[in-house]
Amino acid sequence: MKDLRLLGLKKSPWVFHVAAASCNNCDIEILDVLTPRFDVERFGIVLVGSPRHADALLVTGVINRKSLPRILKVYEETPKPCLVIAIGTCACDTHMFKNSYNVVGPYDKYLPVDVYIPGCPPKPEAIILGIVKALQKL
Repeated sequence: MKDLRLLGLKKSPWVFHVAAASCNNCDIEILDVLTPRFDVERFGIVLVGSPRHADALLVTGVINRKSLPRILKVYEETPKPCLVIAIGTCACDTHMFKNSYNVVGPYDKYLPVDVYIPGCPPKPEAIILGIVKALQKL
């Protein structure tokens, strides 16, 4: 039963986008991946409106003191096993906000990040490649 569920997860992953204090460049690139030019829905990748329906979390931006409890709640609400994919340099590392008083650290300090997609912002091809690599980990 477990293998069948993982096979379904590999074939049609539903993703939820978590934007935490981002500059929106990575968010725009995620939306670009969904446009007809790249059309990731042909691979079964669908952006869903609730973490309770998601198989993977796409996280962008840095975690600050205000967003940390909300991010942890979103992660708890996501059914397991779920993938966490950090998109952008701010999500992979705190980037230029490293010494900010309000930043509490990178995502991997609080969540089990499966794939890091660096770039400011990363290209849509890099985002697609990162999601494919994350699915291969299952």
